Order: sequence, then C-alpha cells, then structure tokens
Amino acid sequence: MSPQARRVESLHTDKGYVPVYTTAVVEQPWAQYTPVEHDTWARLFRRQREVLDGRSCGEFFANQERFGMNAEAIPRFDDINAILARSTGWQIVGVEGLLPELTFFEHLANRRFPVTWWIRKPEQIDYIAEPDLFHDLYGHVPLLLDPAFADYMQAYGRGGVKAHGIGADALMYLTRLYWYTVEFGLIRQRDGLRIYGAGILSSKGESIHCLESAAPNRIGFDLMRIMRTRYRIDSYQKTYFVIDSFEQLMRATQPDFTPYYRELASLSTIAAGDVLDGDAVIQRGSGEGWSVDGDV
Repeated sequence: MSPQARRVESLHTDKGYVPVYTTAVVEQPWAQYTPVEHDTWARLFRRQREVLDGRSCGEFFANQERFGMNAEAIPRFDDINAILARSTGWQIVGVEGLLPELTFFEHLANRRFPVTWWIRKPEQIDYIAEPDLFHDLYGHVPLLLDPAFADYMQAYGRGGVKAHGIGADALMYLTRLYWYTVEFGLIRQRDGLRIYGAGILSSKGESIHCLESAAPNRIGFDLMRIMRTRYRIDSYQKTYFVIDSFEQLMRATQPDFTPYYRELASLSTIAAGDVLDGDAVIQRGSGEGWSVDGDV
C-alpha cells in the first residue's frame, strides 16, 4: 500500500486531453475528506437517486441499499468490502487515478475493482472527463453484488490480460465491449428498458437521453457487432446496445476470443451511429444533434 494517497488527474492542454496514469493502490484517506467533498457526494447522490427512479435497472437501487449507501457522507471502502466479500468475493481497492490497461485488467481478473479515492470539485459536478470516486463507487460498485455481473467483470478482466498479450487490435475490440456494456449498457427488464452502465448511471443528462431521446439508436446485444463499433467520448452515445440479462453477458464472454479477433481483423469498422440490415433494432435514432465526426 502507498503511504499517502495522491490526487492524480489527467492534463488539459492546448493540444487536448492528455491522460496521466498511476499504478498505486492506496488506503482511502476517509478522515481527510473535507465538508465540501462530503457535500459534493451528497449533492450528486441525491440528484442521481431522483433522476434514476424508474430509469435504472432494478438491481441498482436494491444493491445500493444493501451497501447502506446514502447522501450523509462518502462511504467507507472498508464497509463496502465487508459486504462484497460475503456476497460475491469482490473487493474494491483505492487508486489515485487512471490505471494502465494491463494493471486494470489484472485487478478485475482477481475480483478487485479499482475506485478512485478522490471526488470531483464542485465546479465539475455536471461533468468530469475522467473517473472519480462518484463515478466509480456510485456507478460501478452496486452491480458487483449481482453474481452474474460480478462473474462477467472477472471474465472480462481475464480476457483483457490475454488481449494485452495479443496486441493493440485485440485491446481495441475489447475496449469497445467494455464501453458499450459496463459503461453505457441498457438492459431489457419487465418494466421496459433500464440502465445498468456506470457511465450513464453517474450522469444526469445521459440518464434521461439514453431512454427518452429520439436521437440515439437502441439495438439488441450482438458481441461481434459491438466489437466492430466505434463510440463517442465527447458527447452522448449515438447507439446504445441492449442486453436481456446479465447472464447473457456472462455467456457471451465465456468462449476464447482469439478466433473472434482474427475474424474481426478482416471486417470493417462500424460508425457509432450506423444501423445495419441485420441489427435487432429497438429504435432507429433520428440522429438529431449528432456530430459528423469524432468517433473513436
């Protein structure tokens, strides 16, 4: 463990956003959080609880309540870990900021989820370009209490370690899968489409946009289709992929991806907003407000 937790933030320069990576695992300096930081957590927590009512998947609020998460104060990692260990064998580990890909995959493969210990500043309450404590802890951690989703995350980590040894293209395909499931995924439940992706769950605007806007496509989950599809990092998504269950994710991740990577290398990429003839289209988006470039 690192003796002192640093706040490692990425840089914003005249040439754009420059990520800064760190590998340290640190103790959560809970006693050092200021009243302003606890208040930032409280404001974000209350806002998202309100906006996600009727929009998040059923497991999300139920699992937050199992953790005892509330607006009173930033949760203690040790309290979260006691519940995770009994339930799915996961634990969260404090980190200082963005992790290198291999380090991140190794944590997931060993049922450890990295959580940035620091929270955004009040002036960043509506948007921050990188993960912070609110995104990681509020958005990601509750679903680690779901056994199928917890297993999917570990399988993804193991796949990431393997892909890292294969090469950059394999990592690119796997990054798209994470983006369109763990970060920006939707799930079909009895009461309609609901949110499970942490990038949406921690965003007021996208929580509403992903379900209610006419602009984006909503398409049924297709593993190979997703790994061919580019995405947006600077705006709401043009396309959201919809799963039927977390078990579906786990089944899709069980095979060896090496043959998939070989097949994908011979296929063209798909723009973020494209709809293909073979897609299981739930909604074809209007495309209103879309930028004509910027896919990654």
